[in-house]
Amino acid sequence: MALLSKELGIDIGTMFTRIAEGDQVLLQEPTVVAVDIEEQKIVEVGQAALNMLGRVSDNMEIARPLRNGVVAYYEYTHSFLRLMIEQVTGKLRFFKPQVMVTHPYGITSVESRAVHEATLVALGRNSSAHMVPQPISAALGIDLPIGTPAGNMVVIMGGGCTQSAVLAMYDIVSGETLREGGLNLDEAIVSYVRKKYGLIIGAPTAEQIKIQIGAAVPQDEEKSMELQGQDQVSGLPKPFTLTTSEVVEALEEPLDKIFESIRLVLERTPPELASDIIDRGIALCGGGALLRGLDKLTTQKLGIPTYLVDNPVTCVVEGAVKALEIFPALQRNLPRY
Repeated sequence: MALLSKELGIDIGTMFTRIAEGDQVLLQEPTVVAVDIEEQKIVEVGQAALNMLGRVSDNMEIARPLRNGVVAYYEYTHSFLRLMIEQVTGKLRFFKPQVMVTHPYGITSVESRAVHEATLVALGRNSSAHMVPQPISAALGIDLPIGTPAGNMVVIMGGGCTQSAVLAMYDIVSGETLREGGLNLDEAIVSYVRKKYGLIIGAPTAEQIKIQIGAAVPQDEEKSMELQGQDQVSGLPKPFTLTTSEVVEALEEPLDKIFESIRLVLERTPPELASDIIDRGIALCGGGALLRGLDKLTTQKLGIPTYLVDNPVTCVVEGAVKALEIFPALQRNLPRY
């Protein structure tokens, strides 16, 4: 059905793309495309494409259009976005939607322009789109008072990158983007299983391990998971059991990199704002923040209270809608195209 007008927030992530209107998330799909290599044609997108991973022939490619939060395949990105937007607005639109698109903090002008242009192509002719850094969007999505002179800090742990930022007066005072995130945690689990058990598992299996039994710190309740891996020598499937404590060990190194990135931001933060952050704590956002005990470990490593927000997965896209509502106040701090 054609829609007269919409104000949409779009969060294009390495792992998921989300579209929201008002306080409602209208769409959440994996940022994945299935491409026929010979015809160079997208045949599936989103969850349908992700379900094909590891189950298709060599003439089909399962690709992520974004890598580390930025556009890796331009053609795939705008085609994917167009299909996602059509799911929300319909193919026929009397008026173009007003759109606010999020992007990682600190990316180059070329990288941000690629996201902007892909969005315009997806929306169609005579369209316009605004861009907002994800730390600002996340802070708005959890109702932090970033329009005041007081300091607030958010850490967004996404699939492709981890962003840490201190905000005040609708601007990012100090920030850092580490181009590692949830996917790197999955890779660490794959590497751990290969080294300890001599078995090969895929990234989807590693992600399920992380979700079901994973943790950042040892847990009172030790969970375990029965799995199948491919023997590196014989190539045959072989069963093994993985426990929570083993996953904690596997994730120690990549998590230390994240904590070091957060420390860099705190070191560059003016003392007055740093004092505010100690009082208010660090807001932990993003899908990666759901790793059990991550808020506790962050508090231990940094010595600053850290808390998991109520809507870690959707706060960025919800904040994008709010950014549209207060666009005049944000405008001077947003990129112009």
